[in-house]
Amino acid sequence: MPAATDRTSFTDWLHGHATPLSHLDPAAPLDDLEPLRDILDGARVVALGEHSHFIDEFAAMRQRILQFLVERCGFTVLAFEYGFCEAIPLDAWTHGTGADDDLSALLATAVPIGFQEPLRFIRRHNRTAAEPVRFAGIDIPAAGGSLLPALAPVADYLHHTDPETLPMVQSATTIAASFAGDSAAVAAPAWARLTTTDQDTLSALLARLLIRFRSLKPLYLSRGDRHSYDTALRCLEAACHGDYTFRAMAALFAGDGLTADTSARDLYMAESLLWHLNRLEPTARVVLMAHNAHIQKTPIAFDGHLTGLPMGQHLYHALGDSYFALGLTSVTGHTADMRRDEAAPFGFTVHDTPLEPPAPGSIEAAFAETGLGLAVADLRQARAENLSAPDRIRMQGIYQQTPVIDAFDGILSTPASTTTELEKP
Repeated sequence: MPAATDRTSFTDWLHGHATPLSHLDPAAPLDDLEPLRDILDGARVVALGEHSHFIDEFAAMRQRILQFLVERCGFTVLAFEYGFCEAIPLDAWTHGTGADDDLSALLATAVPIGFQEPLRFIRRHNRTAAEPVRFAGIDIPAAGGSLLPALAPVADYLHHTDPETLPMVQSATTIAASFAGDSAAVAAPAWARLTTTDQDTLSALLARLLIRFRSLKPLYLSRGDRHSYDTALRCLEAACHGDYTFRAMAALFAGDGLTADTSARDLYMAESLLWHLNRLEPTARVVLMAHNAHIQKTPIAFDGHLTGLPMGQHLYHALGDSYFALGLTSVTGHTADMRRDEAAPFGFTVHDTPLEPPAPGSIEAAFAETGLGLAVADLRQARAENLSAPDRIRMQGIYQQTPVIDAFDGILSTPASTTTELEKP
């Protein structure tokens, strides 16, 4: 019998293969998630996405899935769309360092994209766990807002191993401090207002430090341990990728950016996750939380124009089928549109925006037609059957065009989404 080729047949397939779920409440029993055990069998990295940050239902489902994967499937690492360097003290906190209330101070300048509750769960879990869960950051510092969280540990390391280079680090730090912010939405415009001399001097200093760091590796290792070297090098690479991202974002805001130039951040995230995997036990399994646009396995494109190569594309090339990308989306409700505003905290304001009805040809329209409500589908089966599938998926209030069954291995759809009510500063 020939493979189905129209959208109606995909909806029929989805209706017959998607698994309804019962709960959104993280405190509810986890039994309805048991079908995920077979779906995710064999995956070493399970990426949990969301079509927008600041959505209550996505935060609740990611929390439930995290608990299920840790408590019932033996996952031992939570990796998050959060700075590699800033995550080091958070990992210590999840293992019992300090007081419970210290978390607010540790996250005081972080964009609140839903990691407080996962971190609190891990800390509670680790109090009695035979095998504690680690927390791993993978991103450039401050959501692309500052080089300072990366340069500080580099300076600390070089103070003991190569003090001759400290004047270079201090010069880079002085320039970086002049435009630092809590996200790229603040820092990129501020970077663009620097003199060309300061911009180029910063890039040159970082490039020189990086090349020297790599060139003198045997000397550095003779003066310290391997883990400290590897960690400091990764922080220096974070500063370099962050510096590149300032240039890319500033050009993007000005309307003359190079094709897919902001992909440097996604490459850093992918390589950071691989960095962690290479230092974990071979049996370690990772829950990775990031935006759908970071975890998908296909390029990001709008109106036929390539805009980015996501972390998930790099991870799939490196890990193959042991990487599983589970996108989260919603049929109706509201989304959190982020609009640039340099005067606002983090450089943007969050607007509670009603979603339009699902667009024809979208994965949301297919879920709506099934009438399943809260449900999850393993798209690898549809891929194997060569189905003609949806070619778009929500990204906040718009649609990104991509072959959905190639971009994601699974989709979890909520019937409605609600914008999180953020605390006023």
